[in-house]
Amino acid sequence: MIVAIDGPAGSGKSSTARAVARRLGFHHLDSGAFYRTLTLAALRAGIPAESWPRLGPDDLEGLAVSARPADRGYRFFVAGEDVTEEIRAPEVNAHVSRMARIRAVRQWLLAQLRRAAEGQDLVADGRDMGTVVFPHADLKIFLTASPETRARRRLAERDITDPDPDTLRAETERLLERDRIDSEREVAPLRRADNAVLIDTTGLGFAEQVDRVVQLIEARRRSGPGRLGD
Repeated sequence: MIVAIDGPAGSGKSSTARAVARRLGFHHLDSGAFYRTLTLAALRAGIPAESWPRLGPDDLEGLAVSARPADRGYRFFVAGEDVTEEIRAPEVNAHVSRMARIRAVRQWLLAQLRRAAEGQDLVADGRDMGTVVFPHADLKIFLTASPETRARRRLAERDITDPDPDTLRAETERLLERDRIDSEREVAPLRRADNAVLIDTTGLGFAEQVDRVVQLIEARRRSGPGRLGD
């Protein structure tokens, strides 16, 4: 069974997908981690970011990135070295969105993501899981939340739990700009799949949003193929 969870930055999709997968004994596929691994590999190889749009399939293969199932998730490797922790580094954060906008990169990683999913019960999260990567997923979910809620979550990840108004405003504006870029990009723009169930997590506790997703998955298992949320 494949469950695709999409949504904008700060909507809680990755943490929710991870918790849901753990509860149900599924694997969790974090698509963003694939882009991060490729970004780290390009940085390590000394390839200037302005040259990335010219990378072809052979160049991408040469970066030697891979993923292996482990502990109901995946470990990520560059040239055989486990870089699962390193892909969260600030330098990667600063460059990954540029890598993810490149058509050739998304096309190349599409095959890698589908290969990683073969034979697995899977919860996959990203921005185009239900629209592009797994268009025939058994269940599609689109998580969202108010911009301020998403900004507070992102700041909390940096241990800023009581932001001053200026900090909160700046983070909210940054997320709204990210939304604009993701929604307007030419390749695989962020959008809700026609048959995706919409869950607004504004005001929900984390356990509650995990419960809602688990309930949807269990309902889909009982009902078989169909369209939840129509």
